[in-house]
Amino acid sequence: MLRFIRSLLLGGAALCAAPVLAEWHYAERAIMGTEVHLQLWHENASEAEYLIEKVMKEFHRLDNQLSPYKPESELSLVNRKAGKTAVNISDELLSLVDKSLWFSHLTDGAFDISYATLGKHYDFRNRKQADSALTDSLIEALNYRHLHLNKKSKTLRFGHSKTKIDLGGIAKGYAVDKAIQILEQAEVCCASVSAGGDARMLGDKRGEPWLVGIRHPREKSKSAAVIPLSDIAISTSGDYERFFIDEQQERIHHIFNPNTGKPADTAVGDSDKLISVSIIGPRGFDTDPLSTSVFVLGKKKGLALIDRLPQFEAVVIDSNKRLFFSQGLANPQ
Repeated sequence: MLRFIRSLLLGGAALCAAPVLAEWHYAERAIMGTEVHLQLWHENASEAEYLIEKVMKEFHRLDNQLSPYKPESELSLVNRKAGKTAVNISDELLSLVDKSLWFSHLTDGAFDISYATLGKHYDFRNRKQADSALTDSLIEALNYRHLHLNKKSKTLRFGHSKTKIDLGGIAKGYAVDKAIQILEQAEVCCASVSAGGDARMLGDKRGEPWLVGIRHPREKSKSAAVIPLSDIAISTSGDYERFFIDEQQERIHHIFNPNTGKPADTAVGDSDKLISVSIIGPRGFDTDPLSTSVFVLGKKKGLALIDRLPQFEAVVIDSNKRLFFSQGLANPQ
């Protein structure tokens, strides 16, 4: 991976030849609880605008289907009914839950969409969190093993009446993949799509790599690293995205440890604690859940996981603000 990145910096073969009169087209919209950014290269302004609207419409469609905050979304319907009976679900939701469960098994539960069982009781804007009594009463319901997915009948049932799910750790990565698919089908050569901490690049940036900054987790205006990328996805999870500082001066953030039912803090010890994780790989559908998983697992177990997975690399920042890399980046062959 690092050798690939270096070859780009040294002027590797251009993936995108610029046609006459072509130019960059940009768009930014607030969707899925974040800012969606789109940049594409096209020779026809009206066609570019059509594609921009098509991509944004897809983001809105997914938001309407998968948002836990929209009462009429399919996800909300499942959360209301699946604790009582098996619920028929769409092929799309089946695919997302199936992939989520695959990552749950891979990570021994570090990735678990049933975190919403307790996560729904946190309000970061109003600095509210579940107290110990509520956490103790719901922790048994927070377990991916309660999710009974029947792929043959296309149904989902919760084995515990109080279990809830949230696809916040995988839906945005999936959405950027869907956006890139739309642009690929339209034969767009070069584009970048991002939604919050998830991004995917189509091709390169007219013969140069896309320079993707990893935000410094404690200094908002700075980048901790800038990585040259082409035709690939990157997802970043950090404890600075949604958080507040409580009365004990502890950082309460949105990435939950399913074992405790609380925001992920220390996996093994203070030296293992991470405050930012970036995963690079072919699809956002995988890099998104992996960034959450590595954050929860901690530095040692998290990097060991990525080192076992072909095609994926990681850049992590620990609680002392030190950068560490997966083997493919630290020791290029």
